[in-house]
Amino acid sequence: MAEEDYGSFVDWNQMGDLAKSSGPTKVDCQDLKVFKQMARQGYWAKNHKLRAQVYQQLIKAIPCRTVTPDAEVYRDIMGNAATKKPSAHIPLPEFVDGSPLPRYCLKAEAVASAHQIINCVAGQFPDISHCPSLPAVTSLLLHFSVDEAQCFELVSRMLACNEPGKRLLDQTFLAYESSCMTFGDLANKYCTAAHKMIVATAQDVLEVYSDWQRWVLGDLPFSHMVRILDIYLVEGYKVLFRVAIALLKFYRKHKAEAQGGPGNQQQDSSKVKEDIQAFVKGIASTVTPEKLLEKAFSIRMFSRKEITLLQLTNEKSLQQKGITVKQKRRNVQLALNPDTFSSEIVSAKEMRDIWSWIPERFALCQPQLLFTTSTHGCSLTRFYSHCEGYEPTLLLIRTTDGDVCGAFLSTDWEERKRGGNKLSFFGTGECFVFRLKPEMERFEWVVIRHPELASSNKTQEDTASPEGQNSDNNGLQQPEKPAGGLSPFLSARHFNLNSKNTSMFMAGNFDSIIVGGGDGNALYIDSELNHGRAGRCATFDNPPLCAESFQVALLEVWGFQDAMAP
Repeated sequence: MAEEDYGSFVDWNQMGDLAKSSGPTKVDCQDLKVFKQMARQGYWAKNHKLRAQVYQQLIKAIPCRTVTPDAEVYRDIMGNAATKKPSAHIPLPEFVDGSPLPRYCLKAEAVASAHQIINCVAGQFPDISHCPSLPAVTSLLLHFSVDEAQCFELVSRMLACNEPGKRLLDQTFLAYESSCMTFGDLANKYCTAAHKMIVATAQDVLEVYSDWQRWVLGDLPFSHMVRILDIYLVEGYKVLFRVAIALLKFYRKHKAEAQGGPGNQQQDSSKVKEDIQAFVKGIASTVTPEKLLEKAFSIRMFSRKEITLLQLTNEKSLQQKGITVKQKRRNVQLALNPDTFSSEIVSAKEMRDIWSWIPERFALCQPQLLFTTSTHGCSLTRFYSHCEGYEPTLLLIRTTDGDVCGAFLSTDWEERKRGGNKLSFFGTGECFVFRLKPEMERFEWVVIRHPELASSNKTQEDTASPEGQNSDNNGLQQPEKPAGGLSPFLSARHFNLNSKNTSMFMAGNFDSIIVGGGDGNALYIDSELNHGRAGRCATFDNPPLCAESFQVALLEVWGFQDAMAP
């Protein structure tokens, strides 16, 4: 076919009407305003070869760094590998953050080519630390490239763009995270009804909005995405925001029609994300590419200047809190000896599962039983005497209902003495709470999942009142509001997480021990270690780990014994 030069990676059987070329065969225009109008109207949308030539022209006109790798660099690096069959089993770089490579009507072997190109890009751009959109962009540009080397050059030029004020792809976690916050600001302003629906239905709105780029670059069908690419290469990053806002508007309409009303039953954020993703993937059945673009560009007063100001404000907010990279925990595995390990609460397998959650530096440690109510009795005094001097510790609880829950506690219980007999919080962000039965789930410090919630005034010695002594803030002293303005996204309080009391990890005195604070406690155990309460708390943003009021059947505390120590 006529497009074979620019279609060697394409599975034409999947292309539908896009496989048929028609319309103009060349573009003769130098006026940017006219070119922009042509892009929006889809002047080259029906001719694959012309579209490819326009893309080449647009990307080669991007002002780039002095040293930007080109097609020849790719050929030199790959050498004879370019003539070998690439493998799709080559893992993508870590900086794509697990984003899959969209197929976009490519041949199966083209997916392997895209993997190879992205890994070559990673080698040439060591400064990229977070770029989840790269797989989608590479897959799209492969459609309109003669060979892998040409696609590599196109991708490289987009990444190396140095035009002041021009933004094409986020390449750091700071840029990406602030873009998610900026999308929240824009959604709140330009599609208020849809935003309110997300706030009402999702437990964590920012988590839902963290997928906004993927809706456009990844989930949309190829027929829709390629029309967006026409305009994106001419007008830049703001197009992605416009389209994502339009998708949110259509999603709200879809939900209202499906439910006969807006509906506001709150559910897990991951389910809302999956629902939006499914809607976007199947959007072709209800919304054409032109209808989507019409909706996107009908938004009034939506300017690049506003987006830039919001983005800079949100980036500054994150930088002030020292949040510039994605915080991760690597899973570790416990080499547990089943012959010597003995717990009355968890099995060896369950202990291994818990061990996979702990900080990596404790990987070589073995669990050491420090305290158990079945041997040492139900005494808080004995609890402290057996646990002091050990750091960290693992608390396990089995209730009389058969539920099993607990906490990883980073700090020595002796630290509680600093507050006298006043119940005060201590510990670090490595603490987490979990439940094993009836289902297994861990709840980390909320700031690990949402670093922008970190208060600039860290208050880890906030005081708490013992259970039953109510106050206006659920027995907890509220930290003062940090000075200075928060980012627009945070100050508007778009999502349902409390930005106060997010650093209350563990507390104890002679009357009780508490894990987690802020608008409640994850765990409260009385001085006789036989009665407890479970609830939601701001520090871990957790649901109750078991029945809200429970009887302790058994309580164990485990230490971490260095297996390498003599």
